[in-house]
Formats: sequence, C-alpha cells, structure tokens
Amino acid sequence: MPPVARNSRTRILEAAEALAREVGPGNLSLDAVAQRAGLSKGGLLYNFPTKAKLMEALVEHHVTRSRKALLVSRDAHAGKPNALARALIDVFKIECAEKGPRPSGVLAAIAENPGFLEPVRRHQQQMAAELKALSDDPDLACIVFLAVEGLRSQRLFEIDLFSEAESERLMDRLARLVEEQRPAGPGVTAP
Repeated sequence: MPPVARNSRTRILEAAEALAREVGPGNLSLDAVAQRAGLSKGGLLYNFPTKAKLMEALVEHHVTRSRKALLVSRDAHAGKPNALARALIDVFKIECAEKGPRPSGVLAAIAENPGFLEPVRRHQQQMAAELKALSDDPDLACIVFLAVEGLRSQRLFEIDLFSEAESERLMDRLARLVEEQRPAGPGVTAP
C-alpha cells in the first residue's frame, strides 16, 4: 500500500515544529518554514497568513495529535475500570519511549504568545471533566492525570527530576494501582 500523502497544511506544521526546535521561536521565519515544507511562501501564506496563525495552529496540532492518541488507547481499554486513566499512562509511556526531540515547538509558540495556551487549557479541562465523570475511581484517575502531567511538564521544560528508569517505574506503579482497583458495587463507594 503506498504511503498516505500529507497535505500542505500538515507539511507546514511539521516543518514549523522541526524548525522551532532547531532555531527557536524567535528565529523562526515563514520563508524557512516554506522552504522546509517544500512550498512557496505564497503556498504557506495561503494556509497561514501570519506567523501568529502558524504558531497558533502548531499548538492546536499538538493538542489534536495528543487527544487522538489518548482516544485510541482509551478504546483499547474499553470495558476495563478507569480506561481513560490507563490510556493516560499508556500514551505518556509511549511519549517517553520515543527518543525524538521534545515538543518544544509547542512551548516555543506559547512563549511567543501566551494566548496560545487556550487550546491546551481547553484540552486539560475536558480531560479533568472526563476523568471525574467517567472513571470508576475518579480520585485515582485524577491522581494519575496529575502525575502524568507533572512528569510531562518536567520533560517539556527539560528539568527532569527523575531518570527515565525512575519515571518508567513510577508509571508502572500507577498502572498497577489502576489495574488493581476494583469497580465499586451498587451503593458502595470506591476506597
């Protein structure tokens, strides 16, 4: 089966993400992004009329990609207690296993315009609401969320307080806690 062709918008976002990691957001130029994406500057401007629109789309792209991965993992855990919390752990472990560069393009965009945090904020609010509403043990699910987001933030800012092995061990322990959790029966609250 032939590879799926990427549209120009996706190519631009991938190019911008790579360049932001390499040269930093302040040095990111539309000309360089267009060249990296293999498009004319006019082709880039057709998709993103300003650098601000490109950076905003970069943040949205990251959030959308993260959300899709989370939903795929959640669906794989369908029928198990705390499926969404299990998915959070799975996706974070996959992120950690990928030895590629960290998503500094997102951080770069947010540094340039703190208003770009809005899609991240909406995603986090939605995630917290879903964990509270859909989990067999909402408190445990929220603890998983806080642990994953804390470790993810440390990775993003490159201030890892835990080694890769320690982070993996902590995620494995959280996964065991979630797996060991038994659904509460009628009229019984989870411990």
